[in-house]
Amino acid sequence: MVKVAIVGATGVVGSKMIEMFEQYEIAADELVLFSSPRSAGKEVEVQGQMYTVRELTEEAAKEGFDYVIMSAGGGTSKHFAPLFEEGGAIVIDNSSQWRMHEDIDLIVPEINRPVLDRRIIANPNCSTIQSVVALQPLKKKFGLKRVHYTTYQAVSGSGVGGLRDLEEGAKGEAPTTYPHPIHDNVLPHIDVFQEDGYTKEERKMIDETQKILSQPDLAVTATCVRVPVTNSHAVQINVTLDKEATVEEVREAFKGIPHIKLVDNPENNEYPTPLDSTGKSEVFVGRIRKDESLENTFHIWCTADNLLKGAAQNTVQILKMMMETESVQNG
Repeated sequence: MVKVAIVGATGVVGSKMIEMFEQYEIAADELVLFSSPRSAGKEVEVQGQMYTVRELTEEAAKEGFDYVIMSAGGGTSKHFAPLFEEGGAIVIDNSSQWRMHEDIDLIVPEINRPVLDRRIIANPNCSTIQSVVALQPLKKKFGLKRVHYTTYQAVSGSGVGGLRDLEEGAKGEAPTTYPHPIHDNVLPHIDVFQEDGYTKEERKMIDETQKILSQPDLAVTATCVRVPVTNSHAVQINVTLDKEATVEEVREAFKGIPHIKLVDNPENNEYPTPLDSTGKSEVFVGRIRKDESLENTFHIWCTADNLLKGAAQNTVQILKMMMETESVQNG
């Protein structure tokens, strides 16, 4: 009997996780959906069956789950993930709470696998996920010396509040989520500013890239920007390689990889856009060109659906991987 829980089941990412259950054919003998008290009691359909959403409580967390996927914010995860863990569950958490803990695995299934020093697995930041997926083939073939990110992040990354600010801002309404209007505007500000002038989002991308790629000394920097786009993040990656490479060799490194879609024909106006990647499982790459100001350095443009590969899809991929691994281990 496999017992699975989804925490934050009625949220934007939680709803996408439920969609992913069908796509990845997640087989649970018992499924429980949890939410905040406000959403408890709602009816939600999962794989053709209706479920009543329950309020998450400490008692409920100790009911003995095998797997728990969480997308309910850092505070909820900090309190409840260890309770699920104590009850024997493998917890896959979508918040930033556990990502940089030394004993917690930070996983992108196309790149690394958990060692499970603890039974909590962290899902990386959405922009980090698509970026390291694009960097991994280059690391494997050429090695990496330096990475500079500039992100163009959609409002869905801020949940319903961000979507509301964009939609209502078009009608002249004041923002309630962002400090300035996002409609017809661009904000170089995602998450809180830190003493060094970087935002927390920028620091996440730096630290998480080094951890996922197992290169703690990799030179990484980032500027993260919110743009008036509904869904799918774009990242401009400027990467310096260890080994000498040509543009064509860099382009070739992306070919034949199922989870990467190469769209790089600028002479025909073909390059990745957020509209292309929305609703798609792949990470899109293109606009590959040499940076003539730095030695052995290249520009790569990357887009991906931040609610799918950047959150729900990656989480459910980890769940699927862990269920298959434990199934093999248990015979």
